[in-house]
Amino acid sequence: MPFTALNSRIVEARIGPGQRMFSQRGAMLAYRGEVSFTPNIQGGQGGIGSMIGRRVAGEATPLMTVEGTGTVMFGHGGHHVHVVDLTGETLYVEADRLLAFDGSLQQGTMFMGSQGGVMGMVRGQVTGQGLFTTTLKGVGSAAVMAHGGVIELPITPQRPVHVDPQSYVAHRGDVRNKLSTALGWRDMVGRGSGEAFQLELSGQGTVYVQASEEKL
Repeated sequence: MPFTALNSRIVEARIGPGQRMFSQRGAMLAYRGEVSFTPNIQGGQGGIGSMIGRRVAGEATPLMTVEGTGTVMFGHGGHHVHVVDLTGETLYVEADRLLAFDGSLQQGTMFMGSQGGVMGMVRGQVTGQGLFTTTLKGVGSAAVMAHGGVIELPITPQRPVHVDPQSYVAHRGDVRNKLSTALGWRDMVGRGSGEAFQLELSGQGTVYVQASEEKL
């Protein structure tokens, strides 16, 4: 059920009998056909365990289950939308950045500290994002939101990527994250907030970076 980009801020998805999608509540802009929207209380495809994990994480982003036959247009808050197609790997993304995703994807919750140890917990405190992050695994598509558009940066064992934590949107693949403290160019030129942190991602995969540091 791939998404079709109508413009940089709106995507359209076709849904048929036996299929379903999940989206943020309020993300539906318009639809054609016989389509129903119902509140999802089980945390998406991950079931009750995913719901508990999201609540422990303080992620209160509610979901809607989308079913029926027709096409649905999604967008939210005028944010740019980027489509990620998964072929069996896992996507790690903050819950409030998820616009919509295929019901075929298995949703879960991961404690960031399990990847970055203490640094993973520090990342949550510094960025204002949860210590947990949402995971989507399987074959299907997900639409994520960002400020000012998204670029995809490849991560290889020879070339790790350093990202401003506020610019991080999501990543996928066999990737480890570590928050490091350093005096950055923003501090040197007087444009920074005084938080000299950078998120280092290493391994094999892709990181999605937004053009603006604003929060959603």
